[in-house]
Amino acid sequence: MKKILLIFCVSGLIVSCGTSSKTNASSEKTTQEKIVDPSIYASTITSDELQTMLYKYASDEFEGRETGEKGQKMAVEYLKEQYIAMGIPTPLGEDDYFQEVPLEKQKVAKAKLSVNGKPFNAFEHHIVLAVSKSMNISINDIVYVGYGIDTEKYSDYKNVDTKGKVVLVKAGEPKDANGNYVTSGTTEETKWTNGRQAMSSKREAAKENGATGLLLMDNDLFSRYAPFFKRQEESGASGRLSLKSNEEAMTMLMINEDLAKALHPSILEDNTPKVLSSKMDLAIENKSETITSENVVAFIKGSEKPDEVLVISAHLDHEGIKDGQVYNGADDDGSGTVAILEIAEAFKMAEKAGNGPKRSILFLHVTGEEKGLLGSKHYTDNDPIFPLENTVADLNIDMIGRIDPKRTEGDRNYIYLIGSDKLSTDLHNISEAVNTKYTNIELDYTYNDENDPNRFYYRSDHYNFAKNNIPVIFYFNGTHDDYHKPTDTADKIEYDLLENRTRLVFYTAWEVANRTERIVVDKASK
Repeated sequence: MKKILLIFCVSGLIVSCGTSSKTNASSEKTTQEKIVDPSIYASTITSDELQTMLYKYASDEFEGRETGEKGQKMAVEYLKEQYIAMGIPTPLGEDDYFQEVPLEKQKVAKAKLSVNGKPFNAFEHHIVLAVSKSMNISINDIVYVGYGIDTEKYSDYKNVDTKGKVVLVKAGEPKDANGNYVTSGTTEETKWTNGRQAMSSKREAAKENGATGLLLMDNDLFSRYAPFFKRQEESGASGRLSLKSNEEAMTMLMINEDLAKALHPSILEDNTPKVLSSKMDLAIENKSETITSENVVAFIKGSEKPDEVLVISAHLDHEGIKDGQVYNGADDDGSGTVAILEIAEAFKMAEKAGNGPKRSILFLHVTGEEKGLLGSKHYTDNDPIFPLENTVADLNIDMIGRIDPKRTEGDRNYIYLIGSDKLSTDLHNISEAVNTKYTNIELDYTYNDENDPNRFYYRSDHYNFAKNNIPVIFYFNGTHDDYHKPTDTADKIEYDLLENRTRLVFYTAWEVANRTERIVVDKASK
């Protein structure tokens, strides 16, 4: 990766020395602690090298790096080659730099369903939202659980055995005598009443209570979903990619009122959980295709606290080829990808000079971000290479090579920071301090606002760490006219900004990895 050889003299690395004396009854010991200037290593992060790598990584040769496709496979090989050239090993052993991520390219499944011998039609009465395997079963003990809500204030699952059962749930949420929703005490919609969020919340509640299947009656959503699902099934088109879990996925169907009443005639007025006497026969063929993608991982072991791990992440994928045009993804997220390579090399040079990080650092290039944060979700939810409880923080880099058009009138030397203060005051203070000392970038917290309508905090790979109470910083330059377009090319990157922003991440990582005490998580979510 480097075209020049940098030789450091140990004395050149020491910018100051502190001397402390310790005396006991037998002897006097004097220890000398060297203080290393990280700017020596930060200076190896250069705009020229970032540009050289990005012109390669975001070239047409890599075909837009779509998850699971040829270009993405080329991209992971390129990253592996870079780490081998730098002499940075993999945590997986030997020369295996790839953490396999099992994915499924979904196709709409068409179910055959009858209740007490009466058939109900696919897309007219029911649609399959999720199924992990083909099945042909008869169910005699469906459990009705009202609205399917499970909170401390109100629960339809209280004193109800749903483990290993299929549950029937209806849309909505009950209200109290004053017309307020029972879970919130207000008239504002909650996560149990708000469309897709309600569907997700009721699925999670069923799963947490041990159910293996969910029948959700929601007439409004059904009328919107059914025509789309029918068109998809008739065309045979593959839908979105999804991540295969280590656990078997819950089978989930959305049904309309006619089918729901066949199962439980008084479903609209009855909220009391009970086992139903209806018999349902269900046959589903899972037509989805299994594919494999890869996260790329490289690792520098800590010299003093090797079990504590700092993760530096960026996503390696992009949009691929559409209508014959390559979506190069130079900013999104070629910029973050090459930034990690430069940061990794800087830490490797420090290690070679005897100044490796005290804590371990995992350089994590994740796949499938554009498909729903799939690679990072696999790492945190399915297969963390290092225990999450030992993970100190995640510094996530996603688009740091351009200027937000909203800021063309202001200082171009800026970066949006998102999430730095959400879980750890320590991390936020470290970030501010190293910027003041070394890089002097304007740290813009516009998108860190809880009320930000863009919800960027939830839209990149750091979120899968944050949801596990691991402190994060998301580095981001904002969107622009070329975002998710074939015009996001390497010639439009501001390489001086990319260099300075990459150095900021390096300095922050240096401090987190080398400070005496692990950063404190003082704002953990429940």
